[in-house]
Amino acid sequence: MVFRKAEYAGSWYKRNGLAEALERYFLDKNFGPGEKPKTLNLESRTIIGGVSPHAGHEYSGPCAAHTYFNLFNEKIPDTVIILGTDHRGYRKIALFEDGEWETPLGNLKVDNELSKKILENSKKIISDSSAFLIGEHNIEIQLPFIKYCAKEKDLKIIPIKITPRINFDVMDEISSDIANALKSTEKDVVVVASSDMSHEYVHSEGQLKKFKEIDQAVINGFERLDPKETLNAALRTSVCGPQTITTLILIGKKWVNASKGKLLKYYTSSEKTGTFDYCVGYFSGIIVK
Repeated sequence: MVFRKAEYAGSWYKRNGLAEALERYFLDKNFGPGEKPKTLNLESRTIIGGVSPHAGHEYSGPCAAHTYFNLFNEKIPDTVIILGTDHRGYRKIALFEDGEWETPLGNLKVDNELSKKILENSKKIISDSSAFLIGEHNIEIQLPFIKYCAKEKDLKIIPIKITPRINFDVMDEISSDIANALKSTEKDVVVVASSDMSHEYVHSEGQLKKFKEIDQAVINGFERLDPKETLNAALRTSVCGPQTITTLILIGKKWVNASKGKLLKYYTSSEKTGTFDYCVGYFSGIIVK
C-alpha cells in the first residue's frame, strides 16, 4: 500500500488551522457559497460531478467551496473520483490503485475495489502510484475539501491523472471505461474535474473583460454538456485541464445520461485580490442528471 504525504500543506493551503480556513471559504458571501456545507441525507442524488479549481486555497478556495457544497448537499458520497491534470511532462493516464493520501484533517483511503474495476475495463488507464508522488499539486488541493465535507464518514477517493497530451478519441475511450465501472457498482460516487481556467497577465479593465469572455466560452460548452465545444474552447485558452473537464462531461453523459451542466461561480484572481497582474480564472460547476 502506497502512502502519499500532504506535500503542499503549509504552502498551497494551511496545515495548521485548515478547518477554520475551509469554514471561512464556505462562509465567504462574496466569492463563496455564504454558508457552511450541510447534508440532506437523501436516498438518491441528482448531482453526479463537478469542476473545481486547484490554485492556492486563499485564491481559489471560495470557488471550490461552491462545488463541494453542492456535491455533498444531497448526501455524502461513498467515493470521490478526482480527475487531475499534469504539469510535469507525464504522458500516460494513471490511476492511484491502492493506498492512502494524507491530509491535515485525516487521511483519505483509495477505493481499491472500484479502482480495480476501472483498470479491468480499460486499455488506456494504468495503475501507477509513482505518478502521484512527483510533486503534483492539482489533486491534493481538492482533498481537504473532500475530507472536511465528509465529516465522520469513511469516504474513499480514486485519483486519476490524465495527461494533457491526448486527443478527444482517447478522452472518449477512458470516459467509457470509467462510466462502465460506475454502472457496475452500487456505491454512491461523484466525479470531480480539477482545473483552473485561463492564465494571463491582465493590466486593465478592458483586458480583464476579454479574459473573462474567453473563459466564458468554455463555461458555455460545459453548461450545454457539449464535450467537443468545451474542449475546442478550452484549447484556445490557457485552461490547464481541458482534458479533465471534457472527460467529466463524457462520463456524465455515458454514466447517467446527464442532462445539463450548471455554473455555480466564476471569478478571477484579479477580482479576488483587487489588483491587476498575473491573472487566473476560477470556475466551479456541477453536472446534473
